[in-house]
This record gives sequence, C-alpha cells and structure tokens, in this order.
Amino acid sequence: MTASTSGLFGELFVDGEMASAMSDRALLHGMLGFEAMLASALEAECVAPPGTATAVAEQCDPDLYDIAELGRAATLAGNPAIPLVKALTARVAALSPAHAKWVHYGATSQDVIDSGFVHVIGRGLELIDLRLIQLAHAMRALLETHRATPMIGRTFLQQAVPITFGVKTALWLNPLLESRQVLHDILAAPVVQFAGAAGTLAALGDDGDRVQARFVELTRGAEPSAIPWHAQRHRIARLAAELGILTGNLGKIARDIGLMAQTEIGEVAEPEAPGKGGSSAMPHKRNPVLCTLILAAAHRTPGLVATMLSAMPHEHERALGGWHAEWPTLPELFRIAGSALTQTITLIEGLQVFPERMRANIDLTHGLVMSERVSLALAAALGKAAAHHLLEEASRACLAQHRHLRDVLAEMPDVTAHLDAGALADLFEPTTYRGASDAIIDRVLARCDRACVPRHAAQADEDRTTHA
Repeated sequence: MTASTSGLFGELFVDGEMASAMSDRALLHGMLGFEAMLASALEAECVAPPGTATAVAEQCDPDLYDIAELGRAATLAGNPAIPLVKALTARVAALSPAHAKWVHYGATSQDVIDSGFVHVIGRGLELIDLRLIQLAHAMRALLETHRATPMIGRTFLQQAVPITFGVKTALWLNPLLESRQVLHDILAAPVVQFAGAAGTLAALGDDGDRVQARFVELTRGAEPSAIPWHAQRHRIARLAAELGILTGNLGKIARDIGLMAQTEIGEVAEPEAPGKGGSSAMPHKRNPVLCTLILAAAHRTPGLVATMLSAMPHEHERALGGWHAEWPTLPELFRIAGSALTQTITLIEGLQVFPERMRANIDLTHGLVMSERVSLALAAALGKAAAHHLLEEASRACLAQHRHLRDVLAEMPDVTAHLDAGALADLFEPTTYRGASDAIIDRVLARCDRACVPRHAAQADEDRTTHA
C-alpha cells in the first residue's frame, strides 16, 4: 500500500498536508532549486557568463516538466537527476544556447537529489514544528485543568499508588518538547549538498571552494564552508531516528489513553463524532480509533528507522544501494509521523475526562493502594520492618473480609496507639498524597514556555526561505 489521501484508506495513515510536502512535485521543486542556485553561484563567482542565472532559473519551474516521463527515464538511468538535468539543459539550450553548458556544471546527481531532499525535509519539519506547538498547547490546557485530579497510578498493569492526571499528562508532554527542540534545531540549520563527483569539486578546479561558498550563502545553508556528506549519512539517520522517537512517544500516549478508555476502567474517552469508532457487528461499541491509528504509526516507524540506520555504511565516496534505500524511506517516516501528530492533536483537544471514574478506581481496592503511606507513617514509631509487616497482615485481612483497610487498621491496637481515627482518615485521602507532583508539573510547564513561545515572524520567514 502506498501513502495516498485518495485511496481506499483515506487519511487513516497520511494527511493531505504532509503528503503534499513529501510529494514528487515537492522533490522536483527542490532539485530544480538546486540547479537555479548553482547557476547563480557560478555567475556570481564569474565562472559562468552574465545571464546564466536568469537563463537557468526561467526553466526551473516544476510545471514545465512531466514527472511521469522523468520517472520512466529514471528507471533506466538509476536516478531521477540524470533525466531532469538532460531535460533542463535542453530547455535552456532552446532559448539561450550559450548558457546551456553551465547547467549542472561541476555537480553530480547526488548533489541534486540530496539538495532536493533538504528542501522536502524542510517543508516536512515546518509542518511537524507547527503541529508539535499545537499539540503542546492542547496538552498544557489538559494538564492545567487536571493538575490536581486524582487517579490511580499503575505499574505492571496493576494498581500502584495514587497520582494525578496532571502528572500523567506532564510526563506525556515532556518528551514531545524534547523532540520539538531536536527537530527545530535541524530545521533551523539545514546542511546543503554540493560537492561534485567524488566530493572534491575537482571539475571546478581552483574555483571550487569559492563557488561552493557562494552556493552555501545563496541557499542559506548551515555551514559557511560545506563538507561533503555523500557517504556520511549520520545527520539524515539522526533525523530519521528522532522521527521514530517522536512517533513512539505519541504511541505511548495512545496506549495509555486506550487502556484508560476500556469499559472496565472508563476514565477517559476519545472525542465523539457521528460514525466514529463503530463496529460492523456490535452497535454498542465505541472503539478508540484515534489511539488505534497512532499506535499503528508507532508500530511502523521502527522498521523504517532501522532501514535508515542500516543504510549508513556507504561504500567509499558514493553508495551502492544505501543512498537509494533512503529515497522512499525518509518521506514515509515523515508521512507516518505527521499523520500520527494530527491524530494525537485531535485526540487530546477533544479528550473526554471522567474524574469521578478516576476516583472510583482509586477506591476499588478498599484502601489497599494507600498502604504504602500508612506504613511510612507507622515506621516512625514502630520501625520500617515492623510497620511493613503490620500492613501486610492488615492487607490480608482486608482482602479476606472484604472490608476497607482503614476500618481494619482502626481495630488494631498497634496502629491506634499511634494513629487515631482522624490521622487514619487523612492518610487515606489520595489528594494529599502528591509528593513532588507539583514540582514535576511546574518544570514541564516551564519547559513548555521556553519551547513553545511563537517565533518572531521574520525568523519564521527566514527559516522558510532557507528551505526554498
């Protein structure tokens, strides 16, 4: 199945915006942009004659080229840059023969394709950045609303001790802010590719370093003196890995919400919509379809990240297959991560939260989940081991007699000698058993403030220009 928004699966696995950013046309636009910038650099350094930049740029409109025809030629050539350069040269030659020889001068196919992907990556990262900000704002609102809402914490899928839904949400949000910082740094510092046949720009002779420096300046690349990365793929692999990490963390959110939405738990529910989450056989079902799609994305990304990592050991100065494996893989990672982000935004913005069910689930074990707190309170008088033994004994009685642990403890002289009824009642109040919850939440909120302050419009425009 190929990613498409118009096929049988609709937008289950890809959304229209990201599909457009990762499209063949977007890649073609980036590849033609490389050729236009190269012509400008050659002319600016007086290697190519005046008028070269204009003559080439006028033929660098993607609408002038038949993508399907280029694709057919690429099947024979081994990559799409070769037929594209041939077609571009022919168009320039038809109108300005004197300038045609400077098309692609000193460059190689990998320069064109890598630079095209830098453009596509920039478009994809802009979308992910905007979506992460939107998701962070939605999660912050959820966090602040339920900062003190008590719920049960669970370890090994079993009830542990009370936490708050605010803490849970903060711990969902924090790794997303980390991914946003990593991906934003990549977006803000693109590394362009122009290095020639074997990375040395030998075809340009003594002019190579000057032309390369001017090319980097014109494309607003990150490095003032570019280093070829034809066979050094660590940056692209790191990007792929971060997309996988991001999608995995979205999957963690979906997993938790899916479990919390189970009929027997009932603490949250996905947003309601007509026809959403139904069953073809069971009219009563309300399936967590958003969680399902996000988790499907999280299951798909590890294999794609593995492909990008396994493609890293390139042979000598240019790869034999490793580079080519990146072409379909990286855009698919963007499509999956982008779709999962969109689904998570919808999930969090419309999430239904049921505090009364959260409280009921805390009470489900008749106070057993507060045994840690009572044991610690008794340890000051009895010692840790004796207090722990006493609570084990009381917990067994609680289960055997189907009574609340507080009531069992209230009948034990070794307990009442140190804790009266009021003290026991306080110890069994989950809203006061918060530990460092507020500090954790405040740290995540502070990080959110730093990470999600909208950039100045001029900076945003500069970033977009960088990837044009």
